[in-house]
Amino acid sequence: MFDASIVCSQLSFSWVDDTPVFRELSFAVGAGRTGLVAPNGSGKTTLFKLIAGELTPTAGSVTVSGTTAYLPQDLPMTAGLSVADVLGVAEVVRAIDAVERGDVAEEHFSTIGDDWDIEERSLAQLDRLGLGGVPLTRRLGTLSGGQIVQLGLAAQLLKEPDVLLLDEPTNNLDLPARRRLHEVLAGFSGCLLLVSHDRALLDRMDRIAELDSTELRLYGGSFTAYEEAVQDEREVAQKNARSAEQDLKREKREMQQARERAERRAGNAARNLKSAGLPRIFAGNMKRGAQESAGRSGQVHAARVSEARTRLDQAERALRDDERLTLDLAGTRVPTGRDLFVAEDVQVRRDGAPLFAGSGISLGVRGPERIALVGGNGAGKTTLLRLLAGDLTPDGGRIRRSPGRVAYLSQRLDLLDLDSSVADNFAAAAPDLPAPERMNLLARFLFRGARAHLPVRALSGGERLRATLACVLCGEPAPQLLLLDEPTNNLDLVSVGQLESALNAYQGAFVVVSHDERFLAGLGVERWLRLADGSLTEAAPPEM
Repeated sequence: MFDASIVCSQLSFSWVDDTPVFRELSFAVGAGRTGLVAPNGSGKTTLFKLIAGELTPTAGSVTVSGTTAYLPQDLPMTAGLSVADVLGVAEVVRAIDAVERGDVAEEHFSTIGDDWDIEERSLAQLDRLGLGGVPLTRRLGTLSGGQIVQLGLAAQLLKEPDVLLLDEPTNNLDLPARRRLHEVLAGFSGCLLLVSHDRALLDRMDRIAELDSTELRLYGGSFTAYEEAVQDEREVAQKNARSAEQDLKREKREMQQARERAERRAGNAARNLKSAGLPRIFAGNMKRGAQESAGRSGQVHAARVSEARTRLDQAERALRDDERLTLDLAGTRVPTGRDLFVAEDVQVRRDGAPLFAGSGISLGVRGPERIALVGGNGAGKTTLLRLLAGDLTPDGGRIRRSPGRVAYLSQRLDLLDLDSSVADNFAAAAPDLPAPERMNLLARFLFRGARAHLPVRALSGGERLRATLACVLCGEPAPQLLLLDEPTNNLDLVSVGQLESALNAYQGAFVVVSHDERFLAGLGVERWLRLADGSLTEAAPPEM
């Protein structure tokens, strides 16, 4: 049986401005399912492009055994393309149609080759991924973002590759589509390497690969097993760092004590020599000997201090920079049972037609409920959040809101002034807080020192989320109802963990739209609402 694999040897890559991404990176990945994890900006997508041959290494080599298919994170799709165009079968389908109409030109048979069943195979692949009933002639402009991702994956699987590279394949997929993806990838027998922040998908991997600029470390087992291994490493590293710090303090203390003893001995020796009346040359020799002995002792202690400092540096480098948020948000507490939002028979029109079924939807939100809103793409979840936020006026029905503040975090995270600093945005959100207290709060959101004075435009996605959370959760007045629309989109796993920490500290009510089951489970969601076919219903929690 053919063994598909990816081998990188001493791989280095820098951008044209000499910004380095990888330095002498070496690893090998064989058959099986491998999840690649690293913070955003670490080069995961760049590595995929190097493996796929879209980028050329600055030094070193990439060797792929077998045929490769690559699904990028940003699919280069044009609205006018057909499904068949994206699947790469349009030319073959046209040739088959021509032959069936009686055109037996040799060029048609050359185009078809052995792919006489290409239309059946294409439709079967679409059906496996939840696109059954989508004709090959349909245009991309009529498909949702999630359907385009499914279509892109179908195109790669039709190639029957030995090596499959998937960059964030669950982006824009709803829960049913994610589960179908899980099933399809479970049956893939080649070498699969994927990047994802979907922990449910990562838990179905055979191994997890952790990437940095010089090393790719492999951990056997699922993402949960990887987290446990990392936690064990973190505890060992923290213990080693504390031990190394104590060793350094002890060596410094002993060096100082040795220096003080040598100085006392030298002073005593000088007084003794003077009172003994020894010849000057003999006294000088004794003095030099004492100085040399003290010098050797000082060198020994200095070497020990240097070694202790090196051990501390090594121990600190082993510590992982993945801090969780530790917050106290007592000011967000909402009394149990307080009505925050009540809607009766609310209707909204989209393109002239009613979005919700029948006379509309009814919904009540009370403090401090934790609600997950789920449903397929295009069901109207974002529209419902905008109704809750007061950003959208209904076309019918009645809405009653409490006077408390409602905060809405859209998918775009567009609440902040991009050209102002984090500190200035926070000052605008909480103008009555004293400046020192604001800086202390920002530090709890991991904005310390100069990081607090960076313009929002210069922040990473995870940092921008933390800055937004700081301004929303600690703003004045504190929000009683928090609305979040796909808050984990494009976040790395560390940032998702930080978001979980912040929301678990929040004591008001929230409604969150997310397809990330593990994220929702981590929030302790108590109530599940499903929006489907224009109806809003209570739903059971999904089986994990």
